[in-house]
Amino acid sequence: MSVLQYLVFVKWLLYSCLIGIVVGGVAISFHYGIDWATQLRGAHPNAIFFLPLGGVAIVLFYRACHMEKDRGTNLVLVAVREAEPLKLRTTPLIYFSTILTHLVGGSAGREGAALQLGGSLAAWLGRQIRLDAKDSRVMVMCGMAAAFSALFGTPLTAAIFAMEVVSVGVMYYAAMVPCVLSSLIAFQFARVCGLHATVGYSIPDAAVLSPLTMVQAAGLGVLCALVSILFCEVIHTAPKLYAKAAPNPLVRAALGGILVLGLTLLVGSQDYNGAGDFVIRRLLAGETIPQAFLLKILFTAVTLGAGFRGGEIVPVLFTGCAFGTLAGPILGLPHAFSGAMGMAAVFCGATNCPITSILLSYELFGGESLPLYALCCVVSYLLSGYYGLYSEQKIVYSKYRPEWIDQKAQ
Repeated sequence: MSVLQYLVFVKWLLYSCLIGIVVGGVAISFHYGIDWATQLRGAHPNAIFFLPLGGVAIVLFYRACHMEKDRGTNLVLVAVREAEPLKLRTTPLIYFSTILTHLVGGSAGREGAALQLGGSLAAWLGRQIRLDAKDSRVMVMCGMAAAFSALFGTPLTAAIFAMEVVSVGVMYYAAMVPCVLSSLIAFQFARVCGLHATVGYSIPDAAVLSPLTMVQAAGLGVLCALVSILFCEVIHTAPKLYAKAAPNPLVRAALGGILVLGLTLLVGSQDYNGAGDFVIRRLLAGETIPQAFLLKILFTAVTLGAGFRGGEIVPVLFTGCAFGTLAGPILGLPHAFSGAMGMAAVFCGATNCPITSILLSYELFGGESLPLYALCCVVSYLLSGYYGLYSEQKIVYSKYRPEWIDQKAQ
């Protein structure tokens, strides 16, 4: 082995530690900020009546920072693939606007926001160190991995997701060591700060691998692919409908807030406001809510389409869990196990990240019945076609034949 290889390893060891600590620290405070907003809204349910004002405040916040045309997570993907610069101001913008979204009851997650937070902060650090364009791309991926890991508590999932989500069919293996290191350091930092003492969910009724359960898992994968397509289509259609109905961004945000408020009052509960982690736990504990997956899709699309900020990943997991607990028992699968498989498979179909989804299954639900999770995920991946949460995600290689196609996700 040459001296150069050792120097490259030492370089990324140092940079990964820097990213893991700096980005991890910001992501940890972001986690506590979201928790604070969620708890405050829980203690004061009438906070949802501030939804229209919250939406307007977020639009004004972005306008004041000259970021009205911010493309969110899509810009982070472009930064990795094409070395497009990310502005440091993205970090405080997505940080505070996502907390505000959760405070007033918008339906959004936080892990997608973490990708923007980590990517923009890491890009700024790369500029301070004067990295070249190629190393800057790796730096952004490290930031994505560190923020996701510190926030969600799944370090392997975070590391691979940062590499896999950018270009379907191609992964930047040169980023493997930096992403894994920064992800693990951020995760350990989060643990020291009191987060993720226990990670994942208990699934007591996991099915055993057999010819029958393979057929059942594949069948659920087919259905989850359709749900992931529906989720992506609704998420992408909502902003277009808003733009036609209310071309002014301020009016659009206020209208979105009114619609989310109206939907909440109509439903009669706040189960679909915020990320919905507590509902996921209820579903995995045995509850079935037939309409939950459709309502979560609707709430999330109405929220994010109007200009509120936040992530899409936990809403995707919520949708998959709610659908899995509904459809899985019909196919003969245990209730909680089918909810867990639904989470992973709908996530896989929506993000086009099969390796990440299998690792997510392992880190959230354990190694038992992992082959069935994998089967469900890869079927969903194949049958979800070229739909995706992120319009800037590139499908580099076909899902159906070993050929190069290089097109954007639909």
